[in-house]
Amino acid sequence: MKETILIVEDEKDIVKMLEYNLKKEGFKTLSAYDGEDALDMAGKNKPGLIVLDLMLPGIDGLEVCRLLKNNSKTASLPIIMLTAKSQESDKIVGLELGADDYMTKPFSPRELIARIKAVLRRIKEKDKLPEVLKIGDLTIDFSKIKVAVKDKTIELTSKEFELLKTLIKAKGRVLSRDYLLDNIWGFDNAVEIETRTVDVHIRTLRKKLKSESRRILTVKNYGYRFEYED
Repeated sequence: MKETILIVEDEKDIVKMLEYNLKKEGFKTLSAYDGEDALDMAGKNKPGLIVLDLMLPGIDGLEVCRLLKNNSKTASLPIIMLTAKSQESDKIVGLELGADDYMTKPFSPRELIARIKAVLRRIKEKDKLPEVLKIGDLTIDFSKIKVAVKDKTIELTSKEFELLKTLIKAKGRVLSRDYLLDNIWGFDNAVEIETRTVDVHIRTLRKKLKSESRRILTVKNYGYRFEYED
């Protein structure tokens, strides 16, 4: 079964055209005509990808993109922006906010669908991890759920292992405490005492990783990221 694509566009003719062409390719579609509905649908339905027009009534596309990327429930959703040629600066800002690709209007439906497939393919490939990964003195065997530093096995709890795995899978991206709570502990709308849970586990994980603890970096007032480079 192919992914569900959320189309966020206030021009009904463009929405109908995209719905028709995406369904022909086997995708399911959802449609929103303004930013507020887009945020609501993205949170409730978790589509596989969002096609997001930047010129929207009410909350514009850039703000929708920013809000989606700052929400732990929707931060990982891939976004392809639709921009007018005059929106060059907005396109750059959108990419900096975390959008995955863009198309300039007018566009070919076939090209947009090719871009959608390419982004979805990249996401799936990025999520794949090798059975055994070696980074510096750190070795992680994901199939056996084992971690070693300088060939010495380190005993991690299940949550510590999932925390390390999630940080590694992010490929250097910063993950917020709320995102980590939601994905590892399953907490929504984390309160202060719950966000400290992440900090405590990070502290114990760093202690166990010893010399390789330097790879888990704190991003002030936000969260953590994993550093691959020495």
